[in-house]
Amino acid sequence: MNRTPIFAAVRHLLARPLIEADVRALDTAIDAALELPSPLAVGPQGVALVRRFEGLAKVRADGMVEAYPDPGTGGDPWTIGWGATGPGIGPGTVWTRAQCDARLEADLARHAEEVAEAIGDAPTSQQQFDALVSFHYNTGAIARATLTRRHIAGDYEGAAEEFSRWVYAGRKVMRGLVRRREAEAGLYGGRD
Repeated sequence: MNRTPIFAAVRHLLARPLIEADVRALDTAIDAALELPSPLAVGPQGVALVRRFEGLAKVRADGMVEAYPDPGTGGDPWTIGWGATGPGIGPGTVWTRAQCDARLEADLARHAEEVAEAIGDAPTSQQQFDALVSFHYNTGAIARATLTRRHIAGDYEGAAEEFSRWVYAGRKVMRGLVRRREAEAGLYGGRD
C-alpha cells in the first residue's frame, strides 16, 4: 500500500512536517486498520443445525430432489434441497444432491456475510454466530430483528429470549419452528 498520500494529508492538516514519532504512530494506525478480521464463517455446529432443521426433503427413488411448497403458505416460496428458495425454484424443479449441497454452501456463506455485517464488531462467540446464521437462514430477518439489537448491546440473555418470538408461519405457530428456535437459543447460549 502506498502510504505517501496519507502522510501528505496529515502533514497538510497539521501544517507542519512530520517527525519520526508521527510517522511511527501513523504506520501503526494504518497497519491496525489493514488487519481487519476476515468475515466470520459458519462453523460445523451451525451447518449441522441448518441441515437438521432444513432437512433434505422430497428425495426421489432415483436420488433426485424435488421442490416443495412452503409448509406455512402451501405455496410460495417453493423450496428445494436444504431450504433453498428463490428465482427458478417452483413446482417441477428437480436438482441433484450435488446441486443441493453446493447451494447450501453458497447460501450459508452469503448468510454468514450478512450476519457479520449486521452485528459489526460486537463481541460474538462462534456458537452465537452459528445460531444467528441459522436464524437468518430461516427468517432473513437479521438486519431488522430485536434479537440482533440486543446481541449488539451485549444483552445476550435478552437476545436468547428473542428467538422464541420467531415461530410463526402463515400467522400460525409451527412446531418445527418452535423446535428450531429452541435449538438456536440453546446454541446461542452455549447449551448445545
